[in-house]
Amino acid sequence: MKAFHRIMAGLWVELVPKLDHSQQSPWEIAAQWVVPQEVYPEAGKMGATMHAMATKKIIKADVNYKGTQLKALLILGGQKVVFKPKWYSRSYVVEEEPYAGYDRHNAEVAAIHLNRILGFHRAPLVVGRYAHLQTEIKPVAREQLLNTFLTVGNSMCFYGKCYYCRETEPACADGDMMEGSITLWLPDVWSLQKHRHPWGRTYREGKLSRWEYDESYCPHLLDIIDTAYIPHHCVFDYLIGNADHHHYESFQDDEDSSMLILLDNAKSFGNPSLNERSILASLYQCCIIQNGALKSALKSAMARDPISPVLSDPHLDTVNQRLLNVLATVKQCTDQFGIDTVLVQDRMLLSHL
Repeated sequence: MKAFHRIMAGLWVELVPKLDHSQQSPWEIAAQWVVPQEVYPEAGKMGATMHAMATKKIIKADVNYKGTQLKALLILGGQKVVFKPKWYSRSYVVEEEPYAGYDRHNAEVAAIHLNRILGFHRAPLVVGRYAHLQTEIKPVAREQLLNTFLTVGNSMCFYGKCYYCRETEPACADGDMMEGSITLWLPDVWSLQKHRHPWGRTYREGKLSRWEYDESYCPHLLDIIDTAYIPHHCVFDYLIGNADHHHYESFQDDEDSSMLILLDNAKSFGNPSLNERSILASLYQCCIIQNGALKSALKSAMARDPISPVLSDPHLDTVNQRLLNVLATVKQCTDQFGIDTVLVQDRMLLSHL
């Protein structure tokens, strides 16, 4: 039992204000962490950077045009970050399609902790933060963002600029205080290359993607890309309930040594009762995956975040159930093809489409 508690304690990230024995800023330290195989190191070195993300003064705020969902671009002491606002309470259940609804800021926070529990280290750092819209954001907001602020009842709101952003659908604070997530911007020296996800959806009613009807889809892809990566990450997507990964990114101009980078995990943890098996399509179609008490570990890892509790108990419970489903799918594959065929080494290679 003591060993278990030591493991749980090791998952905590203490948000400490200072870096030990360093004259560099938290942002400079974080930039040096990024290499082709990982975005951040072990938990013990992350606390000062995440503390800065949660507390540093906001000196500039602007719209963020990229993507379909509302977000703001903030500058914290010279560091660029992305702010995603709170839309839903922890207990709210997103119905309809598995990719329906607004972004969930707390899902971004939960995803980074699960990402490091699984040993991936392949997503930018994310931390929860409270921002006072009236005193922290509006005074430093650029005109394009400032023009989207409005008051609904007793709450300050904004709707920003994005593909689906509408004045009729603003994100609203609790009074003037808005809860959200802060995602650290990757260093500019690491350019990203976007790839269409081979198991992406059409998002059109009545129109299926090829993988949804072609039984030979994966064997066809094996001649084109290294599919060992996709099943590896579909497990992560399945555990968090993210059915909305239509693209994936890698570092550009890094020959064959770059990993897949897990960006934009906010369409996760929408419905704890829905275990969308189609997210695992690349696993059960290809039957290849890298060789290598989840609820307690995830809960422990998120315990020190400023917006804790990050997830409700039903969402924590369903992660355990989804992991069992993953193991059952892997067993189905090994029974059919044999363990040596299904379990492959982490090659850290990309053969781009």
